Amino acid sequence: MTRTTTFAMRTTTFAASLAAMILGCSATASAQAAPTFEKKNYNYSEWAKGRFSEAVTVSFSGPAKMIFLAGVGAEDESGKPGDIRHKDDFVAQCRYAYDKIKRALEKNGAGFGDIVKIVSYVTDMRFQADYGRCRSEIFGATPPPAHTLLNIVQLAWPGMMVEVDVTAMVPLK
Repeated sequence: MTRTTTFAMRTTTFAASLAAMILGCSATASAQAAPTFEKKNYNYSEWAKGRFSEAVTVSFSGPAKMIFLAGVGAEDESGKPGDIRHKDDFVAQCRYAYDKIKRALEKNGAGFGDIVKIVSYVTDMRFQADYGRCRSEIFGATPPPAHTLLNIVQLAWPGMMVEVDVTAMVPLK
């Protein structure tokens, strides 16, 4: 065997070993980089079950995205500022707000199952049961997120009866 042949064989062996090592590391890095994401809902009180989660934990490895929606209500998206849809109809305003939430979440790669916290504002606590039915209708069998319901004097525009803030979290894709 000549020195040139020996050098060529060693170079080829080294290149093959280096390629195998790079591919192996790349596969390991890809497996490690794949984000894992787990959301768990907890209820400690019987009366809260099915109404809202008292705690929501989110565990993830890898990159994730948080989505914050604020002040979603019955403002007419194609109207002028202050135009409110379904004046004097709490349930219709609630359904419309949740429809807007659904569309905003979808634009960000999320859905109702990705919501971890909701804060809802109503102008009259007599609508608490209606709000609960509206939200239950929207979430269906999806475990409800952590939720706070607040009664306030007035919302952003006269005629608004409900407004919702949402925090959601999804793995970054």
